[in-house]
Amino acid sequence: MKVVFFGSPTTALPALNSLLTAGHEVRLVVTQPDRPAGRGRQLTPPPVKVFAQNHGLHVIQPEKIRRDEKALEMIREADPDVNIVVAYGQILPASIIYLPRYKSLNIHFSLLPKYRGAAPVQWAILNGEKFTGVTIFQLNEKMDEGPILAQEMVEILPRENAHELETRLSHIGAALLVRTLENIDRLELKEQNHELATYAPRLTKEQGLLDWQEPAEIIDRKVRAFYEWPGAFTYVDGRRLEIISGQTTQGVMPSARPGEVVQIDKSGIYVCCGQKTFYLVERVKPEGKKEMSAFSFSLGGKIKVGTLLG
Repeated sequence: MKVVFFGSPTTALPALNSLLTAGHEVRLVVTQPDRPAGRGRQLTPPPVKVFAQNHGLHVIQPEKIRRDEKALEMIREADPDVNIVVAYGQILPASIIYLPRYKSLNIHFSLLPKYRGAAPVQWAILNGEKFTGVTIFQLNEKMDEGPILAQEMVEILPRENAHELETRLSHIGAALLVRTLENIDRLELKEQNHELATYAPRLTKEQGLLDWQEPAEIIDRKVRAFYEWPGAFTYVDGRRLEIISGQTTQGVMPSARPGEVVQIDKSGIYVCCGQKTFYLVERVKPEGKKEMSAFSFSLGGKIKVGTLLG
């Protein structure tokens, strides 16, 4: 099948690789422009561009695809049977969505109509879901509202963070995509029940600030959901401390205040949370430094039993 592929981050790579492995002809790859990244703010290509160039695929990077007539013409010239969209990062116009014979298919990392929007994996973890999944649906001009071709339910593992879950879903989605294309003429489009829709809006940096008045279970969800971005963080002596990983644990000092460090050992830093619950901080990233174990951080003397975080 002739394909035009739209995608940008690492999570789009399994789908693109699976299309090539399955023998589909990827005639054009459309990805985001290079952006400044890292401390040096050097222009960095999106992972999909790097992969495509390494595999000899033709790549274009329109700044605003809705207004780029040249990009539209190149997509027309590619003459795709289907467009495949995975975390591209821009909204496609109708002139591109409906161009191919099989229109445009999107891999979305939730069980639609639940968690429509930019951050479905993160919000599923934040809300304490036990299951999520992958949906392959046909794009229309509304946000994640098109008819469904295929879905696969996936269990969220107890300590899985958003990065780990999204990576796992990207591989599951890639395999589901290949099966969907193999059977596309036999699959029936299933309209979504819009009354059951929930939404997963884009996260902000400010959401990463932990409120130790919340119970440890909520703290744990936030730490897992916000890894790798925006990062769950608190403050120690006015300096930002990102919490990389941890887990809920049993209380060791019932009279402690929320945010108070109640114990430190080689397992990490024990912090009192709301409702007299406790969270064990296992790994941290201090401001301006590399990731380390919470115990190693404590050896620097900036945190001790009785320190109040936040």
